[in-house]
This record gives sequence, structure tokens and C-alpha cells, in this order.
Amino acid sequence: MNMIIVHVTLKRVCSLTLALIPLVAFAGPPHQRDAEADRPRVVITADPELDDNNTIIRAILYSSDVRLEGLIYVSSQFHWRGDGRGTTQYIARREYTHLGLCPCTSWRFAPDERFIDNIVDAYAKVYPNLRIHDPDYPLPAELKSKIAWGNIDFEGDFSKDTDGSNLIKSLLLDNKPGPLYVTAQGGESTIARALKSIYDQYGKTPQWESVQEKVSRKLIIIPSGDQDGTERSYIRPNWPGIRIYQFTGIEFGYLAQKQAAAEDKKYFSSDWTREYLSERGPFGALYRVWGDGKQMVKGDRADYFGMSGYTPEQLKQMGYLVWLPPQPRGSFLGEGDTPTFLNLIDNGLRSYENPQWGGWGGWMYPGAPTFSLYGAPPPIVPADTLGVARGLAPAGSDANKDNNPKKEPPADFSSFHFPPVPPRTATIAARFLAAAQNDFAARMQWSVTPKFNDANHPPVIRIKGPLAISASLGSTVQLHGEITDPDRNAVSARWWQYNDAGTYPGDITFSDPEALTTTFRVPDDAKPGQTINVILEATDSGTPPLTRYQRVVVTIQ
Repeated sequence: MNMIIVHVTLKRVCSLTLALIPLVAFAGPPHQRDAEADRPRVVITADPELDDNNTIIRAILYSSDVRLEGLIYVSSQFHWRGDGRGTTQYIARREYTHLGLCPCTSWRFAPDERFIDNIVDAYAKVYPNLRIHDPDYPLPAELKSKIAWGNIDFEGDFSKDTDGSNLIKSLLLDNKPGPLYVTAQGGESTIARALKSIYDQYGKTPQWESVQEKVSRKLIIIPSGDQDGTERSYIRPNWPGIRIYQFTGIEFGYLAQKQAAAEDKKYFSSDWTREYLSERGPFGALYRVWGDGKQMVKGDRADYFGMSGYTPEQLKQMGYLVWLPPQPRGSFLGEGDTPTFLNLIDNGLRSYENPQWGGWGGWMYPGAPTFSLYGAPPPIVPADTLGVARGLAPAGSDANKDNNPKKEPPADFSSFHFPPVPPRTATIAARFLAAAQNDFAARMQWSVTPKFNDANHPPVIRIKGPLAISASLGSTVQLHGEITDPDRNAVSARWWQYNDAGTYPGDITFSDPEALTTTFRVPDDAKPGQTINVILEATDSGTPPLTRYQRVVVTIQ
């Protein structure tokens, strides 16, 4: 019998062990990456939706885990600023058509919008505290320098260069190694403009083939749906080599409370949200919750989330577009775009390396399309298109007016349920969601805690051997791990098979999943090329409990 040994020594920290290690060993960052080059390069694009605001707060708290290259304001079918010249836009089957409104010169976009700036300003206030807990947090001035304005005038318009599109263009054309992950919490018109600008510069030159190959190999878009149609109409047809990761399976959006497993519902309650999120310093003051009395745009008839004490019918009578019943005051409101970046953070699952591996942000199935949220998508356009938005008319013109408007009721999501998933998948999703919420709560606590010893920090899993190995049929794989905890908390650990991430459809059996050393036998019915994903998971006993992982991928020879 062949023996494959993965040298990963698992060690529980005890008082005796800690006494032998200098205290400074516990004052450093509790993560695995040793070099900045290992961190994913990330650009975040967002429109001024309530849940985008909340997602950006969470993302900024993980800026120590990635190289944040851009924070860009963008538009979508839900939010666009207008051009300030009286130009109107109207596209059928939009929010405003449900309300009998528009053509409009802008839609749900405050003239003085600065929600990203506000969040970075809050970051500057708490930065001294955050740096105590992780010295890899970037300087506030560095984050401020990454803020840019993208193509925000109209839904789907990418007819001109903007600071945001130029930033993405420059990052795609630079010679830094590795992929560039660009999240799309709103529409993708700013990304489309960056790509069109690259085509305009190189499309008819001898360098075009190599430039297109370089950009296609480098860019990974992680969208929250195709919110302005530019992905389907321009990006996919003209840049077919670009990878687009649409994650699903773990719900952080407006429907999170309804979809959560019974054991996870507490993470969306008013009590939990107040204790761990909304009452935690400058970030908590900006974090949106149900019934908080706020609106992103004054008079926004699609934003009733800050109101409390009203029934859906009362809100409708007041003129609001109600598509979800109000929730208890102070409860979790939504972070529907959080899956766009959550798999990029340094929790050990390395989900950014393969979108089908899955992680806190969910997983992607092969060939899964990006969904379009409302209405028919725009027509496919060529690479040299002008990029002008649909449905525009100059000031004083009614050329885009719908003379036969059909005022349709909004979709009712009160009884909506996502398609069922296998029980094992649902169990893992529930565990991942709980771990992600607890981790977010800990980082919010870091932001208001000036002493390292007064907060909890995640355990550290050290892997001394390869994370990718090959094993033959019938061989035994031996696993070891080393785990320490920076706060001297007790740590529980276990090995488990992540079936959804591997391609071998069967189960393996660990000799002892909670032992310091464990083994499993490669099944005889496995086929060459199939993979088995093994996860080492460690959770500490702190408050809140924090979880980290390491993933070993075994390929069958």
C-alpha cells in the first residue's frame, strides 16, 4: 500500500506551549499570507444602494487581506445621476415604470452623493484601533486616493472615459503579475468603458492580439447580476476570454432573514445586529438597518427601509414601491453584494483560486450565466460601438416618452424562496454564513478597541507541506496540522471533506477527524483526474468565535 504524507502538524495551544513563545509572537497579524504579492488585487465598484453601503463597510474592514486598487462610484438601472443638461432616460420595466414615473433627468442618485467617501472617512477615525489588531491595514490616505467616479450619468452608458474607467484601464494594462478582480456591485458600464477604451487605443494596431490576450487573462469580473445590461451586450460578446464569476448559495441580501437556516437567523435579528454592528462606533453609525430613519436619497419612493411602524399597505398608500414586507426595527437590512468580494479574503479557503471551490461568498457552477434583474437586455453591440445609453432624449424632447405606459405592480418577494439545495450543501452554507458574520462582528469590534487583548482574533493554521498533492487509487493520505491562537483561546479543529468543491462524487472516511493526525484512504472507485477537497477547520472559544481554514486538494493519479 502506497503512503502519501502531507506534513501539516496540528498543535493545540496550551498554557505550557504559550509560555515558551515570546509574547511578541501573539501581537502580529493572525493570517497566513507572508508577502503582499500573495494578496488578490481588487477594484470595488458600487452604486449608492443601501446594501452597497453596508457591503463597502464590510469590505473596508478586510482591506488588510487584499490589495485594494480602486473604490469606484458607478451607475445601474437602480441609480444614475444624469448629465446635468436636462437629458432624460426611459427604459421600460424599470422601478420608475412601476411608479408611473419618468422619463427622468436622474434616478435615485443624490447630487451630493459621497457614501464611499463617508465610509473611508470613518475608516480614518478607527484606523489607529484597526492597526493594533492587524498592521496590514492600509493608511487612510492610501484608501482615499483609490476613490474615483466612473460612468454614472445614465444606466448602461459608456460613451466617455471617466476617472473610474481610466483607473481600471491602467490597472489592466500594467505589468503587475496575477489577476485583477473587479467587483460589480452595480452596473458594469464603467468596466465596459475601460475595455472599450483599450480597444479604441489598440484595436486596429499590430499589438491588438497580444493586448486582448493580456487583458482577458488578467481581468476577473465578480458581478452581483448584470444590473445595466453592458455585460451581456458588450463585455461577453467582444471579450469572450474574460472570466466572470457569479457566486450563489449564501444569502446576504434583503432576503437574508427569510432564507437563513434556523440556527443562523439570530445573525439577522435586531438584538444581534445592534450589539455587534450598528452600535459599533463610526462604522456602526453608517451601517444601514431596518427602521433607522434614513434614506440614501431624500424623497426616494423606492426606499422605505428606514421607516418603521407601517404595514406594507400603509407604505403603498404613501406612494412607496413596496416589494418586501418591513422587518423589525434595528434588524439586518441587507448586503446583497457582499458575495462579490467575500471569497477574496484571507480565511484560508482560497476560494479566489477556483470559483467552484466555494467559500463564505458562495460558489459558482460551471457555465452559470449572470442574471439580468429587470426587463429585456439591450442588443449586442460591436467593439467599436459609441457606447451611448438606451432611451435618451435631449432636454425639452419627449421622444423617449412611453405613450402607452403599462403601470405594473412590483415583484412581490414576500413568499419568494431560493431553489432548494442538497442537505449537505445547506449545512456547509449555514456554517460558512455563521463564520462570516462572526468574523465581521470581530472586525467591527477591532474598530472600537484600542487594546489587542480586549478583542478576539482568529486562530492561525500553519501548513508546512503542499496544499495540492497527487495520490493513487488505494493509497493512504496522512494529514497533520499546526494551529495556534493569538489570544490563547482554546481551539477546536476538525478535518472534513468538501464534497461540493471536489469532482470525486463519493465520500472518504477519516481515521479520526478531530485527531492531531488523521488519514484517509483514496477510494478504489475514484477516477484519474478527479479531485478531493479536504478542509482543516479551526474555531476558537473567544467572543465572537472565529474560524479559519486550510484546504488541501488531492488529485487522483
